[in-house]
Amino acid sequence: MLNNLIQELPEFFTYYNILFLLQALLTTFLLSALGCIVGSVLGFALAVGRNATGKMSYLLRIPLATFTEIFRRVPFLVTLMLVFFVFQILDFKLSMFSVALVTVCLIGTAFISEIVRSGFESVHQNQWDAAFAMNFSYLQALRFVIIPQAWKVILPPIFSFFILFIKDTALASQIGVLELTYAGKVMNNKGFSATLVFGTILIMYFMLSYPLARFGQRLEKRLATTGNR
Repeated sequence: MLNNLIQELPEFFTYYNILFLLQALLTTFLLSALGCIVGSVLGFALAVGRNATGKMSYLLRIPLATFTEIFRRVPFLVTLMLVFFVFQILDFKLSMFSVALVTVCLIGTAFISEIVRSGFESVHQNQWDAAFAMNFSYLQALRFVIIPQAWKVILPPIFSFFILFIKDTALASQIGVLELTYAGKVMNNKGFSATLVFGTILIMYFMLSYPLARFGQRLEKRLATTGNR
């Protein structure tokens, strides 16, 4: 078995095969990065909207909460297929990558919105009351009082979600997006050993997720140190 794997190595790691795998790695990276970035921005905005006070806020809370709950509870693959068929019905000529990107942005927005909202709620109500007593507006209270305290609660689950998110993008292969899992299937269908192919894919996923995990750990330690001071 080991001898066969060693013999396959020169044929597997050719210039075109490496280029093919790197293209798949780039697709996975773009899906993950854009989903996390767009999801963070929109998710933060949704959390701010859901926590807002005033008469108009009640009109916003129901649709924002509905959006969040739907896309948090529906499986990734079901959401992917739903987005795909909606675009087909509307006759939008989008690439499969664009369909997958819209899906990851929707899911990222919903999950991060709930994480941020939970972080806001972790700050004691007295802090909100004190901010409003000082005549802060809602946004000023968030900026100067709530967010500096909530970051320590928000960041750890967000980075955990980011790492899981990288793995979930593998489901984009179900609609033909050339990402790492799809590339692994193609290489395996060409006759290469599944152990060699998916072992390589495993290493490439690790290369994407490990630096992110380390960065999250360093950021958590920094925040903990700042809090102790």
